[in-house]
Formats: sequence, C-alpha cells, structure tokens
Amino acid sequence: MKAGKLFVKGIGSKKSMFAGALAACLIFTFILTGCGQEADPADGSDRGSGQEGTPSGAVEDGQGGYLFEIDGVTVGVDMDMGELASRLGESNSVFEAQSCAAQGTAYLYSYTSFEIETYPDGGKNRIAYITLKDDTVATAEGIDLSKTKADIIKAYGEASQEEDNRMTYEKGGMKLNFIFNGEDIVSIEYVSGIMG
Repeated sequence: MKAGKLFVKGIGSKKSMFAGALAACLIFTFILTGCGQEADPADGSDRGSGQEGTPSGAVEDGQGGYLFEIDGVTVGVDMDMGELASRLGESNSVFEAQSCAAQGTAYLYSYTSFEIETYPDGGKNRIAYITLKDDTVATAEGIDLSKTKADIIKAYGEASQEEDNRMTYEKGGMKLNFIFNGEDIVSIEYVSGIMG
C-alpha cells in the first residue's frame, strides 16, 4: 500500500473515531436531559412533552423525508425497526433506556458505520435517529463524511438552517443534519420530527 493511501486511511479512522465519540456524547446528553421530566401519576404521560402515551404526528414509515440506504435496505426515520432489524443484519451492540419521546423503551443499535436510535409507538419500535459515523456510508444523495459544504449545497441546495457547526435540511416533517468540526463533516444525522 502506498504512503498516500495510508495517510488518507489514517485520517478516515480519526474522523470515524471523532464522529463516533461525538454521536455517543449527543445521544447520552439527550437521554440524560430529555428524560429528566416527571411522569404525571394520573395518566402516566410525560409532563411538558405534549405527548399522550405514544407519539402522534410521526410520518408513517418515513414517507416524504430523506432516506438512507445500506446494502439494498432503505431506512428512514419513523420506520418500524422491528421490520428492518433482520434485513440490516446483526448490530455490534444494542443499548436500551427509558424513552424520552414516549412511554416505553428506546433502543440504540450500533453498527460499524452507522447507528439507529428508536422510540416506542404502540407495538412498534420506530426510528428516531440515524447517525452516519464514517465515510463508508453515504446519504441517498451521495454525501458522506469525506465531502465538503459545497458538495452538500450542490446535492441539497441552500440549508433550511445553518450554524457554525451544523447545516440542517427539512423535508417531510424530519431533519437531516450535517455536523462539522471546522470544515470537516464529522457526522450526518437523520432526525424524526417527533424528536422536536
């Protein structure tokens, strides 16, 4: 292997490790802060969430939003993870915690290049977040962690919202976030509208 290829591979590994650490920090911060609300003892609902029992208003099966495809499997927020899990293959790990979005258990499925966090919706385990962690996976529009802001704008147009470290696109009641460290994309997040 040539020295140039080793250098590029080393950068990708560092980017992947940083993206994974960033994603884990964001998820645990969300779990710790979002679930700190008291449950109403009369009806079991979450105070201040605006939700009664299970979430409402989720776009059924990810219709109309941005989608992610991996190994021929199309994945979108609000899709039922129960129907997708076997098609995605075995995850590296599964973490479970009390859901911040609804009554029940949320799950975090960690795969090599991406993560999926879910929320309960009646008898279904729906996708709340999809996080792309390295440049071996890309959005359906061809954006991965090796691309630039200019590539994102070429693929998606102007962002709905832009901050120093984030570009957000909205479609079909969901958000697609590109997270930056300087000029480098470190994470790509699909976020269900149910998460706010």
